[in-house]
Amino acid sequence: MSVNHLNPRQKEAVLHIDGPLLVLAGAGSGKTSVITTKIAYLIQQCGVSARNIVALTFTNKAAKEMKERVGKLVQGKAARGLTVSTFHNLGLNIIRKECKHLGLRPGFSIFDDSDSKGLLKDIMHREHGADDSDMVDLVQQQIGALKNDLIEPPEAIKLAQTPQEVMVATSYSAYQRSLKAYNAVDFDDLICIPAILFQTNEEVRNRWQMQTRYLLVDEYQDTNTSQYELVKILVGQHAKFTVVGDDDQSIYAWRGAKPENLNLLQTDFPTIKVIKLEQNYRSTGLILNAANKVIANNEHVFMKTLWSDKGYGDPIRVVRCKSEDNETERVATEIIEHRLRNSASYSDYAILFRSNHQARLMEMKLQFYQVPYKLSGSQSFFAKSEIKDIMSYLKLIVNPTDDAAFLRVINIPRRQIGPSTLEKVTEYAGKRHISLMTSTTEIGLEQMLSPLAMDKLSRFGKWLNNTTKRCYTEDPVQTLKEMVHDLDYEAWLHQTSNTPNQAESRMKNVWFLISNIERMLDKAEEKGEEMNIEDAVSKLILRDMLEQQEQEDEIDQVQLMTLHASKGLEFPYVWIMGLEEEILPHRNSIESGDVAEERRLMYVGITRAKLNLTLTLTAKRKQYGEQFEPTPSRFLEEIPQDDLQRIGFAEASQEEKKATGASGLAALKNLMGK
Repeated sequence: MSVNHLNPRQKEAVLHIDGPLLVLAGAGSGKTSVITTKIAYLIQQCGVSARNIVALTFTNKAAKEMKERVGKLVQGKAARGLTVSTFHNLGLNIIRKECKHLGLRPGFSIFDDSDSKGLLKDIMHREHGADDSDMVDLVQQQIGALKNDLIEPPEAIKLAQTPQEVMVATSYSAYQRSLKAYNAVDFDDLICIPAILFQTNEEVRNRWQMQTRYLLVDEYQDTNTSQYELVKILVGQHAKFTVVGDDDQSIYAWRGAKPENLNLLQTDFPTIKVIKLEQNYRSTGLILNAANKVIANNEHVFMKTLWSDKGYGDPIRVVRCKSEDNETERVATEIIEHRLRNSASYSDYAILFRSNHQARLMEMKLQFYQVPYKLSGSQSFFAKSEIKDIMSYLKLIVNPTDDAAFLRVINIPRRQIGPSTLEKVTEYAGKRHISLMTSTTEIGLEQMLSPLAMDKLSRFGKWLNNTTKRCYTEDPVQTLKEMVHDLDYEAWLHQTSNTPNQAESRMKNVWFLISNIERMLDKAEEKGEEMNIEDAVSKLILRDMLEQQEQEDEIDQVQLMTLHASKGLEFPYVWIMGLEEEILPHRNSIESGDVAEERRLMYVGITRAKLNLTLTLTAKRKQYGEQFEPTPSRFLEEIPQDDLQRIGFAEASQEEKKATGASGLAALKNLMGK
């Protein structure tokens, strides 16, 4: 395995295998090359079996790329058994293999964010009389934080002091009890459960430590407490691992990430070696200088300075626009003109912003100029809670054994079927080896439930069974429409939405889904093909799964995204909008007296640009219907002023405006052959 293609620091990181290693990898410094080359080196030169190597990262896309690159370096059978996955996929694998130690049955369900929110909403309504959506969100976040810190319900109850903490702790206890009744786990459990299992079960811990001879972790600055603990336990006392991270790119504190975990490594592993990757292979010198100067204003345990051999490059432009409309107009028209001048692709351009609301006006402007764009991070149609509800009913219609779908809809709309009832139903179904749906109409269940609870379940089961029969024997689309009316689902949306308009919009999504099924059936009929409701739903489920996969979009589009969503990406030409106080940095960070993470966001944004960077701000902006004059962002002052080309800060003369306009028009005519 040759390492000659690496620079000296990268090579040093690959060859160090005898003890713990921290690689501080600056933006664009080739960290993925280090990780993949090291995996190949361990297999081919060090005799470590691929099945004993674990590499962890945070996204499916990153894991897929890493595995593909290792596959090119390690040919044939040698790479078999290698684990390259996200933290959560590893946790899921551990839970599946250790079910018997966890009180879970095989085939357990995984609750996503909306599933968890729905369950918690029912618990808080039942136990605290709380229906406030914001309060449910807050409690959900705090339960997630408790799990990330490996605090279980009994300890949370002991630690609770204020009334709100008591409500969170008791809701957490009821929530976990319900999950157990449903034979389910949530997203945070995928890390929390394995970490606690390893802490408390020596036999399981030893087995997994023996299996993991070398561990590699990417984006280590994004780990939370439970992820740190999972890594620490997996490597055990032999401590053969490499973690790669950049404290300057830690931008997920709101998600529980702790950049101080990088520092904690030095305490827990005193012999750890630290190697810095500072050569950047992405950006020009002026862009890197701006990034270095901005981030230097944060406190650091580890200092590093990015450098490049790509030359200084174009000056960084700071464009002050008259208004928000003028800002978006300028960005859109500059992209059109620049693309024509440089024969570039739309996908070479990225427009970055701090908050999602900034995208609305930009989208309208791009649409007006017919510029194709992709808004990253927008919610998938199938991820909307109302679509997941109706899809779960559809899944039960075509597959009555789908317990996850049953658990989602049994109380949507609310039927007052509590967790103790569902515990008994789950227990009964487990003993009889039947689905939860099937058990609702079995006579034997009557012996375990009160007459009232049995009546509610039985009525639900009979109604859904009748709906299922009608879908196959009558007009399926009409049956589905009647099903939605039978549920009084529109009233449920009005109960659970923040505004009547939101409820109406969500209801339109439901009718759109059913219309889509109707179109699929009609299209099949026109083609002379046979298609029933089961075929149509199966196609929708597959479409849902495909939407969830992280794939490169090959369509030529301008990329429109938040600074958070841009991490890990790079583009030749980048615009960052809204360089104003209370936007970037965000008002909340200013009020809390902590702008360090906002500065890291700015650093991430700057280092996305390869060739050209433009920063925009406005002279006037509207807020709550009133115009005001925003203050330019402090981050603009932190960039070396000699590296900036300032536009719009002083009124240009009429002659200059005329010359600029004539020049631009002439260039466009020339490009268009006129």
